[in-house]
Amino acid sequence: MTETPRRPRRTLIRRALIAVASVAAASTMLTGCLYAAIPPESAATPAPSRQPDVEGVPAGFEQFYGQTLDWKACTGSDAGRFDCTTVTAPLDWSDPAVGTIDLAVIRRAATDGAPIGSLLTNPGGPGASGYDLIAQSSSFAVGSALSNAYDVIGFDPRGVGRSTAVRCFDPSAMDAYLFDIPADPRGSQGWTDELTARNRDFVAACEANSGGILPYITTDNAARDMDLLRAVFGDSKLNYLGYSYGTFLGATYAKLFPERVGRLVLDGAIDPSVSGLDVSTTQAIGFESALRAYMADCLQSRSCPFSGTVDEGMAALGTLLASVDRVPLTASDGRKLGADTLMTAIIAALYSQDSWTYLSTALSDALAGKPDTAFQLADFYYARSNGAYRDNSTEAFRAYNCMDYPLDTSQADKDAADALVKQKAPTIAPYWQGVDVCEVWPYPPTGVREKITADGAAPIVVVGTTNDPATPYEWSVSLAQQLSSGVLITRQGEGHTGYNKGNACVDKAVETYLVDGTVPTNGLTC
Repeated sequence: MTETPRRPRRTLIRRALIAVASVAAASTMLTGCLYAAIPPESAATPAPSRQPDVEGVPAGFEQFYGQTLDWKACTGSDAGRFDCTTVTAPLDWSDPAVGTIDLAVIRRAATDGAPIGSLLTNPGGPGASGYDLIAQSSSFAVGSALSNAYDVIGFDPRGVGRSTAVRCFDPSAMDAYLFDIPADPRGSQGWTDELTARNRDFVAACEANSGGILPYITTDNAARDMDLLRAVFGDSKLNYLGYSYGTFLGATYAKLFPERVGRLVLDGAIDPSVSGLDVSTTQAIGFESALRAYMADCLQSRSCPFSGTVDEGMAALGTLLASVDRVPLTASDGRKLGADTLMTAIIAALYSQDSWTYLSTALSDALAGKPDTAFQLADFYYARSNGAYRDNSTEAFRAYNCMDYPLDTSQADKDAADALVKQKAPTIAPYWQGVDVCEVWPYPPTGVREKITADGAAPIVVVGTTNDPATPYEWSVSLAQQLSSGVLITRQGEGHTGYNKGNACVDKAVETYLVDGTVPTNGLTC
């Protein structure tokens, strides 16, 4: 950072590519039943462990790759044997002497008792808990075919959850940061200054409370952590199923360790070559498309709060957003629902078609002056419950993105992006702009945006959904083309990601590949 920080740019907000499992389960969570209450089975003794794979360990890191894990029996919501452990990783993968961090791991032992090996998983984010994904519903995460064949691994990447984590605000301060409405009108200098000050306070809290880990919270380091996990689990190759941001993590692994790629499936891909600005622009357009699909579906229902054509319904929604932007609605807990929070609620519901009915309820209630349902969706997006935050996903999301994405966008590019979003996403556009927290992050980004080819890697399967709002289909197409061994599966439909979403064709192709090693036909459309 320079001694005189630059004024933060007004740019497109990097809205979260939030956890696929968490958001897709919104329909059950909002009814008060997050996952089916399957009685857990805890084992008296942990599942057997294999000897660490220490071939090719870089000099100085032998103690990490050769460590003995202390597995302890733990519980998950699904039936099966769950074991948990903590893996010690270097804080800095360029210098093992800098310090260490802890990685929290949960393992569901293969049901058939003779695993192919370990299957690492990541639900997205960045910042989503892979530990929680497996602990709360391994069947949702991977399906029975994979849990039968593999020891399924959930882990919290560095900076996340139960691992050595990014810590910033307490709950009340986080509430103010996320939900307080600026005093000055949107787009004014006073509005910009207030949001800038909030970002500075947030960043200062992250720096003060995170124990010096912020410069090391990068996808590159997290991918190197995955190689460590592979090794200490005794696997010579990495088998991996990554969703959303997890595709970028998996692709980064393939870039760094192509010779150690086993069977990788990347579902709902992020294009590693596009800039942060382009990511945000494409997402805005993707959410507008998903919102129009929701509106078309809604208008067929008698309970829809809108009427007329899709264009008329979108115009009415735009009027609602403008109305709460002018005069926020007061929720039962005293929070004010403005346009930004209402937009967050809308986006949260668009991740899964199963959540569209909740979106209709939230919008109907908001039109009637009742914002509580909208706040339920927004709270779900931020992992907030009863005034507390269940995890640190919001903090970790910002930490990863600020280190991964270079701040090298020209003003002309920003202006062009603004114009494109206004043209292609007119409903979303007024509320997609803000002040970028990464402009005041205490460390410069170290990530690069580039095509990943992973020359020499085994086949890597990429799954893309045609109207995925969060990771638009074009990114999956692009990643599959970039990868030298990329194989594309297309799911035709709505919602975020494609595997285990009720499409038998996709599920069969993914599971046959991961279990049997049979590579799907490139270009398979389901």
